[in-house]
Amino acid sequence: MSEVPVTRPITVDTRGVLAGRLFAYLIDVVIIFVLTAVLGSIIAFLGVVTFGLAWMLFPLLAGTGVLYSAITVGGDAQATVGMRWLGLRVVGPEGTRVDWLIAAVHAIFFYIAVSTFILFVLDILTGLVRSDRRMLHDLLTGLTIARA
Repeated sequence: MSEVPVTRPITVDTRGVLAGRLFAYLIDVVIIFVLTAVLGSIIAFLGVVTFGLAWMLFPLLAGTGVLYSAITVGGDAQATVGMRWLGLRVVGPEGTRVDWLIAAVHAIFFYIAVSTFILFVLDILTGLVRSDRRMLHDLLTGLTIARA
């Protein structure tokens, strides 16, 4: 008879992550703003060179935040730059790594919540009442923000 390996639930430390998430987001907003400004300047210059053709790329700048989150959270560090500075990381179910697609969906859900007052309030309240401090967009994607 073969023995079935015993799996223990992975525990992650989520103490104090809500305040850390707020400050990490503020750092990330500055980084996203700078990235958007640089990319916007490049597109503007290319638009002049291509007689306006490259200006059709301006709508793509709307996805800069999602792309930033997908690359950083889906990368090796499993955290945005702001999260790294504040000692946070993103973990998937059972403590697994997060791939770039789930990280992008997580960011899209967050930006939808932020853009709608009622959803944003629900998102924050969910994080405040849960003992693991997971917000609504975390629950929808199965992710947890934990201390690194």
